[in-house]
Amino acid sequence: MSRILMLGTGNGLVFNLNNTCFLLENNDDYFLVDTGGGVKTLENLDKLNIGIDKIHDIFISHKHNDHLLGLSWLLKKMMVLRKKGKYNGFLNIYCNDEVADAVDHLLKSVNDEKHLSMMYDLVNLVIVKDNDSKEIINNNFTFFDTKSREVKLFGFSVIFNNKRITFLGDVPYNEYNLDYVKDADYVLHEAFCLDSEESIFNAYEKHHSTVKSACESLNNLNIKNLLLFHTEETHLNNRKELYYNEAKQYFDGNVIVPDDLEIVDV
Repeated sequence: MSRILMLGTGNGLVFNLNNTCFLLENNDDYFLVDTGGGVKTLENLDKLNIGIDKIHDIFISHKHNDHLLGLSWLLKKMMVLRKKGKYNGFLNIYCNDEVADAVDHLLKSVNDEKHLSMMYDLVNLVIVKDNDSKEIINNNFTFFDTKSREVKLFGFSVIFNNKRITFLGDVPYNEYNLDYVKDADYVLHEAFCLDSEESIFNAYEKHHSTVKSACESLNNLNIKNLLLFHTEETHLNNRKELYYNEAKQYFDGNVIVPDDLEIVDV
């Protein structure tokens, strides 16, 4: 069984959603993608009844606080469990070199020497480069540079059950990564706001997409399922419907607009 479990779907300025992060589950193995910006990630793991002791592999796409700072809370909980003998093994954190520096700075900034030493006994930082492949949760993940204009940001592609899943981070698709995106079964792409509200949320100024622009850029690439996240939160009661309706005007494949805690079967 393979699933995408959405721990958060919001952008970096949300309060009623969690920041975008999710789990890939493959036969009871878990891979956490980004960590959110705070304790809500832990809360949502608990709501999905997933013990943190099951998470031994994390990918952090870039160093922005809404993707990185949740790591501090996760590590704190892991350390408590480890002291009780309930967290075995290590935590592998996959990231680019810029994120690795940020993780190192974060841990040194918020821990005393004793706890810092314990943290680094637990954490194994694995720096990935463009087009590097790593064996994670019994599958081959290939990481790639998204060519973000703002910050060094990596995505990845993996095949579960003969289905390709490609994660593009929270920046618009770049043709440099065509081989990972074309013919994919699932592409996970940001959609900061509706196109009609771009002047309100300034998606382009922030190096993000509207629903329309995201769909237009991907429509001719034979993508089976397009999953849109990293959104604003002013339409929580009908966000799914509004975003879906706009997306279907510009994208011919299946469109998924998940809520926090939603589970997508792959």
